[in-house]
Amino acid sequence: MPQRQPIFNVPLAVLALLGVIIAVHLARLTLNEDDGLWWLIALAFIPARYSGMAHDIPGGDLAAYTSFFTHMFVHADKVHLAINGAWLLAFGSVVCRRVGALRFLVFSLCCGLAGALLFLALHAGLLAPVIGASGAIAGMMGAVMRFLFPAIDRREGWMLRENPASIPLMPLGAALRDRRVLAATAAFVGLNLLAMIGFGSFSSEGAIAWEAHLGGYFFGLFAFGLFDIAPQRGLPTLSEDPTNVA
Repeated sequence: MPQRQPIFNVPLAVLALLGVIIAVHLARLTLNEDDGLWWLIALAFIPARYSGMAHDIPGGDLAAYTSFFTHMFVHADKVHLAINGAWLLAFGSVVCRRVGALRFLVFSLCCGLAGALLFLALHAGLLAPVIGASGAIAGMMGAVMRFLFPAIDRREGWMLRENPASIPLMPLGAALRDRRVLAATAAFVGLNLLAMIGFGSFSSEGAIAWEAHLGGYFFGLFAFGLFDIAPQRGLPTLSEDPTNVA
């Protein structure tokens, strides 16, 4: 029988990460408008830094290296922060309880980095800044796809909250042939592509960096096995589980 645990049993690493994000936002609010904008740009990921403009953008040459990671800790406003914070608590808690604090933090940074790299590849030279933790959080969503459906198949959905490390990790090949994973991925991609026409943007002044979302998500989906340390139990074969294509 599952053991009852507090519904808001959030790992300390997730709370610490969220705390840093909130602290950065509050610190910016204490600055005047010009200083706040300078720091936002200095911390933001801007593709133009890599087209010979790094010296002319706040943060200088150093930001060309640090902004791959610092952009995750900056948010446009309280709505942006609240939405990302809620998704971080939901998906980050599951991933952190499965792989531990250190691997969770490294994995999150790698997901955010992957999102930034895809944005850079598609928008080389763009001067617009990219901010927010949503690329990293999208990677957490991709990671959860690898063990969500095995938990459902075993009627152990409650283990996602109580002991996600006990759930077998779906092999990547099987995940890429599983109809449910493919459907969830297609839905995620579709929602983000709608952002291309302005669907879901926070305001008329900002747009959703859907490229960073997709980069983070697919890194999480494909690479989570490299970070996973949970014990692996056997998965059902095709003959045992007709719901899987693999």
